[in-house]
Amino acid sequence: MNDGARVTVVVASRDRVRTLTRSLPLHPRPVILVDNGSTDGTARFVHRHFPDVHVVDAGRNLGAPARNLGVQLAETPYVAFADDDSWWAPGALERAADVLDAHPRLAVLGARVLVGPEERLDPVSALMRDSPLGVEPDLPGPSVLGFLACGAVVRKEAFLEAGGFDDVIFFFGEEERLALDLAAHGWGLAYVDSVVGHHHPSPARDHQARKSLAARNALLTALLRRPWPVVARRAFEALRGGPAGWKGLRAALGRAPRALAERRPLPASVERARRALDTGRTVSHMDGYVP
Repeated sequence: MNDGARVTVVVASRDRVRTLTRSLPLHPRPVILVDNGSTDGTARFVHRHFPDVHVVDAGRNLGAPARNLGVQLAETPYVAFADDDSWWAPGALERAADVLDAHPRLAVLGARVLVGPEERLDPVSALMRDSPLGVEPDLPGPSVLGFLACGAVVRKEAFLEAGGFDDVIFFFGEEERLALDLAAHGWGLAYVDSVVGHHHPSPARDHQARKSLAARNALLTALLRRPWPVVARRAFEALRGGPAGWKGLRAALGRAPRALAERRPLPASVERARRALDTGRTVSHMDGYVP
């Protein structure tokens, strides 16, 4: 399947067949598409029009963990994630593979993501580029504790070791818990400006729903890995967030028992680095960021 390739592109999609007609031709092969319970004939369409794409029918909406299925099936050492409305610049994944080959502790390469036809820098990419965590000697760029899934290339071994994406968070902001667990396992995560991805999100988005999800998942991530004062702070932020925050808080309470059952506080060094991101304090590898 991989024909000597080092990177597999994994796309998770649900009911976005029209968007896929634009993005799928732009992905270098091999490509695995995980269909997240679509009702618009996505799997059938892709089978017919893109026979070189490996289609996995999840049968229902698995959320972000649908990507785990693609990673498990990948026959390459590295996996690049893409959304149905994103793709990688020509040559980007070859460059990413070279960087990962040269830095064996690197688990996640965060790319420079350009948004829309105007190609503006994604705010998350800007935050990663300006990370206060410093540049560690064995990593290719600024250390990070988060990333954009549609702008990330991961080492398959590390991704699976850390458990991939989880269904407590389910979707939206799912990257943070995984990033924290990778760091807790001793892996590195870094931003690499020379690897470029493109993202053309639809302007028709429910911003209130996204605010609710953000509030819910920030609290759940804190419950899963952060100290209790941080959990309290995230709950208070949700309360202050108006109707969207209140909705997110109620939704988090429904998932809280599962989060508590999987609670595993971070090593002190990783928690210290995560607090530095909260405060914007500069940290270097001398502070013992990675255990």
